[in-house]
Amino acid sequence: MTVLAEGFNAFETNKQPEGEVKFLGSPQDVIALLSSGKLKDHILLVRGGTTTFLSPALSMGAIGIITMSGAPESHLGILSREFQTPCVMTAHLTSSDSRYEVGNTDEAHFEEIRAGLEGKRVRLEVDDSETGRVVEV
Repeated sequence: MTVLAEGFNAFETNKQPEGEVKFLGSPQDVIALLSSGKLKDHILLVRGGTTTFLSPALSMGAIGIITMSGAPESHLGILSREFQTPCVMTAHLTSSDSRYEVGNTDEAHFEEIRAGLEGKRVRLEVDDSETGRVVEV
């Protein structure tokens, strides 16, 4: 079991969704995934906790979310609890010292996380009240 990333846990649950990490950077990406019929095959990776364009995916049964910024109190954190969708927020790669800092994070940080997670088959472990983990399976 390799922990690829850790972050804030949006809410504590025993659910442990598994899927391939898919980055969604725009509303068009969400629509394409929903149209493909493969939503439940993926753990969704988004840039921030205010990513409201992800709402249709939540209402259609997204199994898990990873954000690169944002807090459990953010819009997406609240929605993940509402829909009971496991969510690891402000995830950072365990193999890197790079961490998100409000107003002081460059593009390289986000690209590093995307490169480190996208396409990997992972399980979200969110049974801790504070820390969520992204584990390679």
